[in-house]
Amino acid sequence: MDANFSYSFPALRGKQAGKEYFVVMCPLRLIPKIFLFDEEEIPPEHRAQRIINKTRVPEIANYMLENPTDYVFSSLTASVDGKMEFLPYSTEDDFKDLGKLIISLDSKFLINDGQHRRAALEEALKMSPELGNESISVVFYNDKGLKKSQQMFADLNRHAVNTTSSIGILYDHRDQMATMTKDVIAEIPLLERYTDKERVSLSKHSPKIFALNHIFNTNCKLLNKKKGELVSQQEKEFIKEFWEVLCDSILEWQQVIKKELTPAQLRANYIVAHGVFLEAIGTVGYYLYQNHPTNWQKYIKQLSKIDWNRSNKKDWMGRAFGTTGRINKTNQTILLTANLIKTKLSLPLLEVEIEMEEKLRSGDV
Repeated sequence: MDANFSYSFPALRGKQAGKEYFVVMCPLRLIPKIFLFDEEEIPPEHRAQRIINKTRVPEIANYMLENPTDYVFSSLTASVDGKMEFLPYSTEDDFKDLGKLIISLDSKFLINDGQHRRAALEEALKMSPELGNESISVVFYNDKGLKKSQQMFADLNRHAVNTTSSIGILYDHRDQMATMTKDVIAEIPLLERYTDKERVSLSKHSPKIFALNHIFNTNCKLLNKKKGELVSQQEKEFIKEFWEVLCDSILEWQQVIKKELTPAQLRANYIVAHGVFLEAIGTVGYYLYQNHPTNWQKYIKQLSKIDWNRSNKKDWMGRAFGTTGRINKTNQTILLTANLIKTKLSLPLLEVEIEMEEKLRSGDV
């Protein structure tokens, strides 16, 4: 590789899962230059990280500027889409993993973990350029294309609390439920157009109807499966057909497609725009899949006759929402909402569902 057209870093070579990775010391002044990222122009499914929370950036930058002699930053983790070459300093076994990492200048660098630190470093360097001579450790992985980077993000943040479940589902390419959910969304126009793939709850004025995690949770209920479990081809076909029939049967969703309702109006006036409805339908769908495998479609089509308006307090108060009118999604409200849907579809309630109804009547819920 031509040294005049490459980056060169002192590096340590390691191995995880049979693949090489490299730890380098990178001058802070280089961080904003090599890790470029324009989050506004890249759709979430083509990014390798979650969107930056811009309120965190000045806090981190100020921490660095106010503590110039004792600030601490953990390593950045990044993927490199480009030519990489490691040149060991010695052939001796004890030193063969110590050497020089050369990366071509035309490579793409994507941060898998540490994008807030990167943005904060850029801001801090504007105020205090002398910090540019200091360094930060960076862990580099070779990655041709974005798919591996997305999976890396999902793995790195699997146990983190500050990433949304929607993002975790979006970037997880191993879990069959997650993959199936994304495939269904991509194949059904209503879902593709109106699903927010990053957030777990939608704001009052959001242009979307669904959150990715709600559709994922609904699919889990439809199959009575958990994240990580295998999904058969027959189950995949059922899920796709179920969503197709459901999308055609909820008239209010069709009104949004036809521009007769906005997503905001739908959310404000109908329970069908909320996760409690979706997961309740998942519960009903699983019952139909088990007990009416050949004619479940006719029951789902009858959903078009139900009054989903939030003004229909007789049906939905105490189930989908409380006395304040606020939609409330809990295991209890999901079950109570599913119970009423089953009753309206002339489906029998299970023993546990009957018990929940008795508690509702007695005021114990």
